[in-house]
Amino acid sequence: MRTLKSYVCGRWHEAASGFAPLVNPSTEEILAQASSDGIDFGAVLDHARETGGPELRSLTFAQRGALLKDMSKVLRDHRDELLDLSRQNNGTTKPDGSFDVDGASGTLAYYAALSKSLGDRRALVEGEGVQLARTEGFWAQHVLVPRRGVAVHVNAFNFPAWGFAEKAACALLAGMPVITKPATATALTTERCIELIVAAGILPEGALQLIVGGTGDLLDRLGPHDVLAFTGSADTARKLRHRPHLQKANTRVNVEADSLNAAVLAPDVEADEASPAFGLFLQDVVREITQKAGQKCTAVRRLLVPADRIGAVQDALVARLGAVVTGDPAAEGVTMGPLATAQQLKDAVEGAAELQRTATLVHGTGRRIDGRGAAAGKGFFFGPTLLRAEDPRHAGAVHEREVFGPVATLLPYDASAVTAAEVVAQGGGILVTSVYSNDAGWVGEFLAGGGGAAGRVYLGSDASAGEAPGSGAALPQALHGGPGRAGGGEELGGLVGVKLYLQRVAVQGSKTLVNEVTGAGA
Repeated sequence: MRTLKSYVCGRWHEAASGFAPLVNPSTEEILAQASSDGIDFGAVLDHARETGGPELRSLTFAQRGALLKDMSKVLRDHRDELLDLSRQNNGTTKPDGSFDVDGASGTLAYYAALSKSLGDRRALVEGEGVQLARTEGFWAQHVLVPRRGVAVHVNAFNFPAWGFAEKAACALLAGMPVITKPATATALTTERCIELIVAAGILPEGALQLIVGGTGDLLDRLGPHDVLAFTGSADTARKLRHRPHLQKANTRVNVEADSLNAAVLAPDVEADEASPAFGLFLQDVVREITQKAGQKCTAVRRLLVPADRIGAVQDALVARLGAVVTGDPAAEGVTMGPLATAQQLKDAVEGAAELQRTATLVHGTGRRIDGRGAAAGKGFFFGPTLLRAEDPRHAGAVHEREVFGPVATLLPYDASAVTAAEVVAQGGGILVTSVYSNDAGWVGEFLAGGGGAAGRVYLGSDASAGEAPGSGAALPQALHGGPGRAGGGEELGGLVGVKLYLQRVAVQGSKTLVNEVTGAGA
């Protein structure tokens, strides 16, 4: 039995007890076991704060970016191996595994390139300086400097490579050491990523540590200079935020949680597959339902369609979803793999049943199915599932329960931008809303009324149909986060994600001295 190891305090730690299994979701074969028993979490934090932190802060932004570039290259050089681990432990097809693994190396490479614009400095000048007195003898300039703490990253099961890399890229570029904690059930890929980076000798000692298994008392040891970034369920996020120690220390916490993302077809787009905008709508929606078996925080869950064309849209989606082949990604012809864990399958079945209280099943079974290439009764397979609720304003669980699988619900609406905005907002705050339209006036009205319900608005039109990557692509250049139930956090977005790990400081004094100290005006 393979035992995953944690990398802490400059060495690999193998636990002797307290193990949880890692399973192949297509076969239910146990692949490995993981545990963090025996780790001194106080020592782990001290190692990051006392060794990794000073080393990173001594480097300039450009120098830290060079480290990210080397990390990206290591992951890229071992891409095939990482894709195979993703298939085994996450049940991903090659394209879905690529979405994770290439996203990891690509995000690291992006932040490496961004560092060049920040230059050989250790503080970032923010905005223009301001005169505070009658003369320039008293002046103020805001700057951003690294926080004197550690960044603890608790990641979700669905993106073991990208989830680690997108958080680590921002923290390391900012000059904060990282302790990364992947979801235990799918930690195989993350452990290998860290192993490759450590073996290459890229980072200063203490800059990056890995915990596989539980966090023990780690989170109750965080202090006022530390940052906790969490991706996972809204319920777990609430529990984290209410931990007495985190509240007492006022530890900075960033959350990315549940999201009932919406796709809105505007009334100017006819349900005609010859229309580029409608073709993009179908392509994007089917991808977002089925990519990674719907196990993405950005996957679309609610589909708003003008009532007069709901039938045509339903038929087109059912036809495309009917062509999806669910099964073991190792089997020929499979286009969608299983859910990642037995618990995810249980949650999906229960969630689909809850949705059916106010919506009707129009495609799929809402239950576990047998997958192609897998033994009967084995594997966590759940086919593409489409429902339809006739009353979008009173759809109950459709606006409340995120079924984290290949599940979406059609919602007919009266074609007005005001109604669309109101229905989307019933999701309580989401990561992304996608709107398909060529009518700037309609989109502008929707944005004014409903844009604030999401962290990102993706516009699909005839003009963008050839290049749009899909609403589910969380690109490092744009904000990833959303209000309300989505967590209220902000990740990626270029420097937006880096600022989470920087402290804003107002430097005051004579203009000449302030500018010399901060580099303002240089």
